[in-house]
Amino acid sequence: MKSEDTPFEGGPMDGRVLPVLLGPTGHPPKTYRIPVPDAAGGPPAVLVYRRVPRGHGGKLGLQRGWKYAYDPEGKKDGRLRWPWSKPDAGPGATPDGKRNDADG
Repeated sequence: MKSEDTPFEGGPMDGRVLPVLLGPTGHPPKTYRIPVPDAAGGPPAVLVYRRVPRGHGGKLGLQRGWKYAYDPEGKKDGRLRWPWSKPDAGPGATPDGKRNDADG
């Protein structure tokens, strides 16, 4: 397996560079989860980092690679999102996702 030294930004891992295994496409995973054991023996906390572009450089503006940015909320976003999929329901949506005509 190939790996790439990938920097981490924000959170407890800020400034560290770790070797991250690359997938079949040559990119690191979209999310990187780090379990941190609890000192009191409770359930471990999980730090979540999201993959973002490292930047663009040179005359051609090619992407230089990837880095991981800290996601403090750490929502699980494992669902596939196809172009024809329905969007997630917003805070004011009804259970079936349609607009409520009673609101006017």
